[in-house]
Amino acid sequence: MKKLYLNTGGINTIFNDLKDSLNGTLTLENNQYNLKVKSKNANGTISGITLNKQISYIQFDIVFNEDIELSMESFANSPILFTYCFEGNVTHSFGINGERKTIKPNQTGIIRNTSNINSVLYFEGYKHIQFAMICNNTYHAAVSENSKLFLDLKNRFVSKSGNYIYVGQQNSKVTEKIKEFNALPQKGIVKNLLKYRILENILQIELDQHIYGYRKNIQPILSLANRQIVELKRVSNFNVLEIFSGAGLSGRNYFPRLLKEKYHLSFNKSYNQKLVS
Repeated sequence: MKKLYLNTGGINTIFNDLKDSLNGTLTLENNQYNLKVKSKNANGTISGITLNKQISYIQFDIVFNEDIELSMESFANSPILFTYCFEGNVTHSFGINGERKTIKPNQTGIIRNTSNINSVLYFEGYKHIQFAMICNNTYHAAVSENSKLFLDLKNRFVSKSGNYIYVGQQNSKVTEKIKEFNALPQKGIVKNLLKYRILENILQIELDQHIYGYRKNIQPILSLANRQIVELKRVSNFNVLEIFSGAGLSGRNYFPRLLKEKYHLSFNKSYNQKLVS
């Protein structure tokens, strides 16, 4: 069994640790990390992206050439890990000697570890593993965009011991959203904005399901979110100068304001600067 260790840190640290441990080739473009591995350790890809301070996404599509034990350092503000398994198994324990729970294909695992015991993931060797993980950073949730959602997530997925885990059937709406996420044809900043909205939708679905089960009709929420995504896709095909001239405005902040006022899409300062640059 090969033992890997991930230090505390952001997605950049995670990918560099994995690159060194698996002897892969790492590229970075538009905040998108892509680690290609073809070595004695494994064969496949690990990709990921950070969309803002609250949400990152990592996806494994790989075959390890021996059993793997991946230990992840925990800390008080460790993120909530929403894990979606599509092929193979992902097994988890709190510490080496902790109880092991397996996330199987078409299942979801939600993990949060704020104790001083590491989280450990186990993967079987010579078996294709495909799973995705949404990392929801709970730090500064109160001052983030859409703070209510992130505060509700932080307060919902928690335990007194510091070790929270849930494993259950994957919500079909989440599965559809992940397929949509991976199939986006747009590029650059518009693609990242669309990705952020989709992952935000997924987190809202998970929150509602764990608060209300299937009793609450969340279709109105999803319909609004889907309209925002459709409108942003449509706007992405416009020529920005045509939008300005058609409205009779050429102000530097008009395009972000248009998206916010008409389509209820608000972005942080850095996104606004990129949109109008």
